[in-house]
Amino acid sequence: MASTIIDSRIFGDMFSDSRMRDVWSDENRTAKYLDIERALAKVQGELGIIPKEAADEIVRNCNLSQIDWAKLKAKTEQIGYPIIAVVNQINANCRDKLGEYCHWGATTQDITDTAAVLQMREGLALIEQDLDEIGAALAALARKYRDTPVIGRSNLQQATPITFGYKMASILAGIDRHRERLQQLKPRVLMGEFGGASGTLSSLEKGAMETQAGLMKELGLAQPLISWHTVRDTIAEVGAFLGLVGGSLGKIAMDVKLMMQTEVAEVFEPFAPGRGSSSTMPQKRNPISCLYIHANISVARQHVAALMDAMVADHERSTGPWEIEWVSLPEIFCLMSGALKQTKFILKGLEVDATRMRANIDITNGLVMSEAVMMGLGPYIGREYAHDLVYDLCRQALADNRPLVEILVAHPEINKHVTRAQLDAMCDPANNLGQAGVMVDRVLSARG
Repeated sequence: MASTIIDSRIFGDMFSDSRMRDVWSDENRTAKYLDIERALAKVQGELGIIPKEAADEIVRNCNLSQIDWAKLKAKTEQIGYPIIAVVNQINANCRDKLGEYCHWGATTQDITDTAAVLQMREGLALIEQDLDEIGAALAALARKYRDTPVIGRSNLQQATPITFGYKMASILAGIDRHRERLQQLKPRVLMGEFGGASGTLSSLEKGAMETQAGLMKELGLAQPLISWHTVRDTIAEVGAFLGLVGGSLGKIAMDVKLMMQTEVAEVFEPFAPGRGSSSTMPQKRNPISCLYIHANISVARQHVAALMDAMVADHERSTGPWEIEWVSLPEIFCLMSGALKQTKFILKGLEVDATRMRANIDITNGLVMSEAVMMGLGPYIGREYAHDLVYDLCRQALADNRPLVEILVAHPEINKHVTRAQLDAMCDPANNLGQAGVMVDRVLSARG
């Protein structure tokens, strides 16, 4: 029975995604070991480093269906690593001891690291799909609500009006930077490993570099310039990238949570009967997806820090830091897959109440337009004096519970310079959205 939240039959599909769990499963990991051993034998057979007959026999027996899982588990516990256990089974299944040529010149970490890279490649492909979908959903929201006013908030206080499209476009710009980062890191991190004991390929008298090149070509990975057994920046970079993505997803979840508050009620997660209800308060509509996003990215961030620790490895083969990756890397990918899935659900069905957004702008009786009034009066009475005057009049409007524009119209130092119509225009949120629409268009245009 599963004991972790990721593999839970109850919670697994809320905290993660089944596709990502498959990527990091024992079955897929072991299949990658077999893929590498198969490719290594094939290349070495073609190069004449091992007999062609042996290569063909090894290739024929690198099948997941032939793995005895009980033996693999027992041998792994005995040795501490699964690679020898896998090679033992391949060898045993080959005829006439031809399997003795399996794993020729390789070391355990070569296979383990290269398998992890193959898994990362599959995992990053899923991440890329999710980011594309999230980007498309944000773009649709930015386009639809390009000119829909909503209050901007600073230190959780009402600031100046923006548009909801602008809010979505600003987040979209960050998501698109993640998509760019992903393309940039692939050539660096999708790099295999084949170096032998200390990384120098001293185990092969001839054809060492040719074997390495052929193996990486067969697997579709980059050939390393030099062994990276204990230089783990590429693994940590993948973790750091996913941590950055998590930060952006957390930003989305945070804003949706705050905007779903009863007193705000500007946007809501998609409705489904019973979703987000309380066992004791029937009226509640909790931000369920936001909660899971917050939890997932917080735990994933701690695993990212662990990958940084794993970089501090000793000499040419480490004593412990390497195994940190075995724990942290799969969990980062799985937790992030869950956060991405929940984010897609929110954005694709986000409920937006534009009427409530406008009503929330108006609850201060126009005080949120004080910047526009200050700048409008600046040419007549000076910006600094206008600031101090409007500040005092805002306090008066609050004390008297009157619309700011009424206070402004009645003030002699103001009405001698500007008309009521001019003040009404200054206090209209729709007239003071700055370059929000222009910026939304720039973000959308940059997507091509």
